[in-house]
Amino acid sequence: MKSLTDKAGLYLHIPFCVKKCKYCDFYSAFPGGGLLDRYTEALTESIKKWGGRFRRPINTVYLGGGTPSLLKERLVPLLSEVYKAFNVTDGAEITLELNPGADAENVLKYAKSAGINRLSVGMQSGIDSQLEILGRTHTCADTVNTVKLARNMGFDNISLDIMIGLPFSDVETLNKSLSLLKELSPEHISAYLLKIEENTVFYREKEKLSLPDDDNSAEQYLTVCGFLKENGYIHYEISNFCKKGFESRHNIKYWKGQEYLGIGPSAHSYFDGRRCYYPRDLKAFLKGNEPVYEGEGGTKDEYIMLGLRLSEGISLSEFEEKFRRPIPEKFIEKCRLFNNVGYVNSGADRISLTERGMLLSNSIITELLECIE
Repeated sequence: MKSLTDKAGLYLHIPFCVKKCKYCDFYSAFPGGGLLDRYTEALTESIKKWGGRFRRPINTVYLGGGTPSLLKERLVPLLSEVYKAFNVTDGAEITLELNPGADAENVLKYAKSAGINRLSVGMQSGIDSQLEILGRTHTCADTVNTVKLARNMGFDNISLDIMIGLPFSDVETLNKSLSLLKELSPEHISAYLLKIEENTVFYREKEKLSLPDDDNSAEQYLTVCGFLKENGYIHYEISNFCKKGFESRHNIKYWKGQEYLGIGPSAHSYFDGRRCYYPRDLKAFLKGNEPVYEGEGGTKDEYIMLGLRLSEGISLSEFEEKFRRPIPEKFIEKCRLFNNVGYVNSGADRISLTERGMLLSNSIITELLECIE
């Protein structure tokens, strides 16, 4: 019998937003002029084509965006086509991202009919004024109502997103968001530190933003970690927390170097040791373009870079078995140095980042990768 790790994931990108959030650099477009119908047709055709080529069993399907919930009634035939084209296993995790409010009752009704069993809800903050600053279109009351509606419809695997280090934020404002999380008691929580990306409104206005300094942002992150642990959540990845047994099975595939197929403009794939992606070009996708080869995957650097995002870290024996050589001694020595200052847990077989180390993950992982030949 094959294990979960032998099965692949499917990601469907829905590149539409009614309004672009001020911090967001994900690829998306305004869904006017019949674009939702045209895109659903193009996506369906791509699903059919890939179904004939991608023969692996699939045990996770993730609809991300953008705002996938904008598809509404289109979700039902779209997911039906997924089941026809691919070998979707029994008990597969089927996730839909959605914004609170925005006709939530109808969206949830169609999601249920389509077989979606996991929701990822973009809460982002428990303070209305912060949501306004972010450019979100919902309120805290919308979040509460959406989660309650989902519970009443039988959804028992709900994830909520929150953002850390927002403009004009501190630990006191953060605690209000954490209180709302506790009240809603989702099975999964993603907590992201705000990063100012190019080509966003925040990037253009960054001089006007009253952002917390690095120490304050670090304090907020560690506050989230402590609060969620106290309330029964497992910190299993840098930005992700869950109740026991509710890890995001789809996202874990990315971090563990497992295979996945992504369809839609800007969607990435990894299978057969190769990585490819669809360009960020909606018009080209509507015309039926193919993904672009990006390079080889599953390298030593990827194993370390992705594996260290997980709280369980990486296994030295697994590294040796996978790459047919032991991890370099200078890598071990560097880990011991980081261990001495509280950034790395360095055991007999496993290397992992501490929560303080996770705050500096980019620089720590960069230094460690320099030790890999």
